[in-house]
Amino acid sequence: MTETQPLPPVTLVVGAAQGIGRATAETLARAGHRLVLADRNSEGLRKTATLIGGSVPTYPVDIRDHDAVAYVVDSIESEHGPIGHLAHVAGVFTTGSVLDSDPDDWQRMFDVNVTGLLSVLRSVGRNMRERRSGSIVVVGSNSAGVPRMGMGAYGSSKAAATMIVRVLGLELAQYGIRANIVAPGSTDTAMQRSLWQDPDDDTGARGAIEGDLSQFKVGIPLGRIAEPVDIADAIEFLLSDRARHITMQSLYVDGGATLRA
Repeated sequence: MTETQPLPPVTLVVGAAQGIGRATAETLARAGHRLVLADRNSEGLRKTATLIGGSVPTYPVDIRDHDAVAYVVDSIESEHGPIGHLAHVAGVFTTGSVLDSDPDDWQRMFDVNVTGLLSVLRSVGRNMRERRSGSIVVVGSNSAGVPRMGMGAYGSSKAAATMIVRVLGLELAQYGIRANIVAPGSTDTAMQRSLWQDPDDDTGARGAIEGDLSQFKVGIPLGRIAEPVDIADAIEFLLSDRARHITMQSLYVDGGATLRA
């Protein structure tokens, strides 16, 4: 009689409905992860699950709702098994000057990018700590480390998220759990294209590639903006055992755009 092999731990991708999150789900699926997907956008989640193929469980959730996050994480673990890997990609973005931007935009960005992230990390991380096993990767931004005009709210929210993850990595290291950040620069997503004069015209990428001295913005030395899969590949690496001795790090995936200042 053949013994049944235990299922691998679950990999939870939060923010999987589009863009980098969808690319991350597809990349992790190809690498053999047993996925569960979460996002506020239920229609986008279904599309991602269809693209991956098979019966990938999906859980619509607004990460601003702490109780809803806790419920979803408990449901995933009771229905599908322990979460062994977390790829947190969820985030929101808008531009505006520090002095003149809408206070509601600031609040929304911090509600999602900081407090929402914290809710996910707490719900998932506590269970990992109890099991003394797991790996966490959070998508940040290169704007967390370098000032960008018009990105006071976004950059500061991502800077806060980055420090939260680094401190979490320090606190979880004694349990053998790693926590890292992938920090993209300009990436060809709907969010990026919203900054272009014509979102459907690929020439909009030239502004990011060439830079803008009037905005004190260096271009991209590699001469291209990232594709979502470029970020997803970095996430897959940091979640894997190939990165078993890497924790509390921010990996900039921006084509050299910040000169890693």
